[in-house]
Amino acid sequence: MRIRELLATGRPSFSFEFFPPKTEEGSAHLLQTIESLSDLKPAYISVTYGAGGSTRDLTIDLVRRIKSQFGIETMAHLTCVGSDRDQIRSVVDRLAEGGIENVLALRGDPPKGQTEFQAVDGGFRYANELADFLRGNWGLCIGGACYPEGHTEAVSLDADIQNLRKKVDAGAEFLVTQLFFDNQKYFDFVTRARQAGIGVPIVPGLMPITNVDQVQRFTKMCGASIPEPLLTELNQLRDSPEAVLSLGVAHATAQCLDLLAKGAHGIHFYTLNKSAATRTILTAIRSVYPAAR
Repeated sequence: MRIRELLATGRPSFSFEFFPPKTEEGSAHLLQTIESLSDLKPAYISVTYGAGGSTRDLTIDLVRRIKSQFGIETMAHLTCVGSDRDQIRSVVDRLAEGGIENVLALRGDPPKGQTEFQAVDGGFRYANELADFLRGNWGLCIGGACYPEGHTEAVSLDADIQNLRKKVDAGAEFLVTQLFFDNQKYFDFVTRARQAGIGVPIVPGLMPITNVDQVQRFTKMCGASIPEPLLTELNQLRDSPEAVLSLGVAHATAQCLDLLAKGAHGIHFYTLNKSAATRTILTAIRSVYPAAR
């Protein structure tokens, strides 16, 4: 089923993101994690593409396997990095043959060792070019990424919104945000997007905090911020993993309830291939939103 249709039901949708492990043991563990979460009935599961498309075959195999083995709708990430049009066409043909209807069109980060993104000959420079290519050839449901606090390479928030408008005009039917920890950042971003004529669903993406050092690395890479009161408390609890996890789960749960109460279409969880925190949060949310999917 197309994700745009899932988001149009009027019920909040909950979805999970995983990355493909590089070992058989890791893959077996991930499938166990997905199975443990499947009773929560996620609307869909997305699978990342790896730096430079390094996990391309694993991504294709995993999204097809999740859909066939667990009966859960899936979305494959697809980037412009290191691939020309013919290579991307081959990947999407394989996805389509496996019954995959949803793709998240991304530019992708520069390959390791490079500071700036450079398109290969015959490739794409921007996610909007990739989205347009996908729309014109397969009739897929196309998603796009967005950044409540601005993309790290954007010269301004206004410029970032204008680039996002190009992505939507090119075919993105819904958007999933980068992680954030201050809901006001999301609401302000949605206001700017609507004022710019962007009318597609904007799904908030959340990552429950389970490790202080880890979340600080992620926020530094993606340009997100941690509210000072939350960061102060995390630093005070740094030496107690259980306390950090409890605080992270409590904060994410509060974020979810506030976002849904104020009209968000659903929540996309960045799981980091773990189930415990996400299960705890979603179980609490479903007690308030039992009809959600």
